Amino acid sequence: MAISISRKEMVFPDPDEADESGLLAVGGDLSIERLKLAYSQGIFPWYEDGMPILWWSPDPRMILFPSKMIISHSLKQTVKKHKFTVTFDKAFSKVIEECSFTPRKDQDGTWITREMKHAYQKLHEAGFAHSVEAWLDGELVGGLYGVSMGRAFFGESMFHKETNASKVALVHLVEKLIEWEYDIIDAQVYTNHLESLGGELIPRNQYLKFLVKALEKQGIDGLWTGKE
Repeated sequence: MAISISRKEMVFPDPDEADESGLLAVGGDLSIERLKLAYSQGIFPWYEDGMPILWWSPDPRMILFPSKMIISHSLKQTVKKHKFTVTFDKAFSKVIEECSFTPRKDQDGTWITREMKHAYQKLHEAGFAHSVEAWLDGELVGGLYGVSMGRAFFGESMFHKETNASKVALVHLVEKLIEWEYDIIDAQVYTNHLESLGGELIPRNQYLKFLVKALEKQGIDGLWTGKE
């Protein structure tokens, strides 16, 4: 059963108290301070319109080690052709908006509510949330967004309007994270797509150990514009 948390207290239950589905807590708010605290403890918000804020810490956890990403031969060829122009933090609000429109398997609506968009926009302006964009002939055709703290990147969502656009954006992100010596990409929950790219499920307690070490290191602060 989810534990109720107050808007007044900046605290979360121990992730080990999450239920079998990974649901840990309900309530609180989406302030910058609370979101940073949540991510630092391996917790993230995920809920739909009309629901209270739900906080999750699933076990096992889906992660991707940047150096272990699997890039197929066809995807490598697509990247080499430079079909897409890739940028960082150039159109964060557009990316999160497009992600909110993307249909998800087994979901009728979107968890990227208006409240979530506003919260992550604030997190972006504070230099913690980032987007990667894929452009074709000046049009945004794919991308992803997530949160960076220490040397951990927490992937949130991705979209594409052209085949491989979001995958190319991810390849560019991973290349940068390797260059910047990031430890992990938190992919949160299992999908076949993530597994095909090298994602793996690990026990939550092991994930939290990786996270603690990653957060002890200095990451890339501020906006990532121009760091492509």
